[in-house]
Amino acid sequence: MSSRNQWDLHRSVWASSTHNPIRSLVENLHMEPNPNKKFLALSIGDPTIFGNFHTSSVVVDALTESVQSMKYDGYANSIGHESARDAVAKYSSTDNLKYTADDIILTNGCSAAIENCIICLANPGQNILIPKPGFSIYKTLAESLGIHVRYYNLLPDKCWEIDLENLKEQIDEDTVAILVNNPSNPCGSVYNKEHLKAILDVARSYFLPVISDEIYEYMVFRSEKFIPMALVADDIPVLTCSGLTKRFLVPGWRVGWIKIHDPVGVLKEIRTGLTALSQKTLGCNTLAQGALPKILTETPETFFIKTINALERHACTAYSILSEAKGLTPIMPQGAMYMMVSIDFENLPSFQTDIQFIEQMVKEESVFCLPGLCFNYPGYIRLVLTLPEDSLIEACQRIIEFCNRYYINQSEKQQN
Repeated sequence: MSSRNQWDLHRSVWASSTHNPIRSLVENLHMEPNPNKKFLALSIGDPTIFGNFHTSSVVVDALTESVQSMKYDGYANSIGHESARDAVAKYSSTDNLKYTADDIILTNGCSAAIENCIICLANPGQNILIPKPGFSIYKTLAESLGIHVRYYNLLPDKCWEIDLENLKEQIDEDTVAILVNNPSNPCGSVYNKEHLKAILDVARSYFLPVISDEIYEYMVFRSEKFIPMALVADDIPVLTCSGLTKRFLVPGWRVGWIKIHDPVGVLKEIRTGLTALSQKTLGCNTLAQGALPKILTETPETFFIKTINALERHACTAYSILSEAKGLTPIMPQGAMYMMVSIDFENLPSFQTDIQFIEQMVKEESVFCLPGLCFNYPGYIRLVLTLPEDSLIEACQRIIEFCNRYYINQSEKQQN
């Protein structure tokens, strides 16, 4: 018999261990925008929120037809309807990389795909390797379940390529996977075939599978080419996580997937485990599943080209303007929808951290970017490039005015 005689409720260990660095940092920032200037947020990674990027009418029509058919109102197989999985398999296959419906598991967004891959491969106390800078959700998903993360460095002076020697240094007996994000949030980097092969050489040497976060697949600028990790992984198991979110501009639909690439036949238990994990949520939105075959085969290439051209134009515009900012160094992205900008604290001595820089810029200029600390990379800010172009230009010009106000050339000061 219970001896309880009063309410005594506490968060579980899992809930207490769940921590989203971006949310925590943003909620604790002291931000009081200048009331005389329109607030411009270059912080939100939702390409649809400003109203200037919309999905294709084909995507909308496909969902409408799915709803009206009344075929997809009930539960589906937990890993997804076979017709939807087959559509993803065909969409993802190339002449040299073949998937079948059995290789696809549909999930509630790409974040759920990443979570399932992490917890299927790792036990509490083991670790996965994640990029620095990198998307904070990786740490949130892993550490909430007692799985550790170890950071490997990216190289800003080499378009954010992975520091391969540093990557090797992070590997120990408890490492179970390498997580790679390409194209990248927050860096906007896109890896070429040679670099992908070099990453896989490390994975091969230590018998480590790769979790490849490719939610920004094919969102690369005209001079670049997106290459799926699995395409060059001839003898390395790769779990690729992606979805409709970014390329098709429907983040709220929560449609993601895992693609299982197992060229050496070592993922049998992992397949079983991923299927079991999918049963926790019974898969993703069935109405969207019904629309997938049409979305993935009939969305016109012109839609994708229009989106990429706009993103590249915005990136070039922001890079050009911010290159004139005293005390800042923008790094031109190669794809995705973000730009990282370094802060020269030596010549902006009023600020010691990126947090202070952001807070003061909001106070004076009503411009908000995420501090690099959100991505475990202090000393930088991350800009989102999906604002309407006139708003993006205005935001960048305000950033220049702000930096000019505080810039002190220390070398000239010492000479005087």
